[in-house]
Amino acid sequence: MDQTKDIVLTIPAEAQYVGVVRLTVSGIANRLGFHYDDIEDIKLAVAEACTNAVDHAYKELECQGSVRVTFRIFGDRLEIRVKDEGKSFDIEAVKKRSGPIENHLPFTLMRERGLGLHLMETLMDHVDIQVGKGVVVTLTKFIHRDEVDRDVNSPAKTESHG
Repeated sequence: MDQTKDIVLTIPAEAQYVGVVRLTVSGIANRLGFHYDDIEDIKLAVAEACTNAVDHAYKELECQGSVRVTFRIFGDRLEIRVKDEGKSFDIEAVKKRSGPIENHLPFTLMRERGLGLHLMETLMDHVDIQVGKGVVVTLTKFIHRDEVDRDVNSPAKTESHG
């Protein structure tokens, strides 16, 4: 049976604190043995989930609000839970509205149409979103160890011709 360990971080729902979460998840993922590319993917997905909470959760509420990030460490994976207690949303409506990515649209408009959700789903192995009193986004990334082919196309692996 996996013995889990939890690390919990609570930040004010303000954009300047999202970087603290990125640094924290980078340190945890590095310690767990994730490859560089996976760490970058995790950082981007977690930052997107936190930014969504910061930008949308408390927008219409009078209170400042906070975002609670729980890093759950398993033997084979890292689960990151990003939770707010602000305004919820209709996830199916966002998925329907996002449709295919349209390159002619400005990035900010594409992001409002659900690009962030698509990005998280692309970068992580599993994404679960629960809506109710607030929103809980759970992002899961499995640790891939001992894969010989993994770094074949890595920028760190360059061949010298000559």
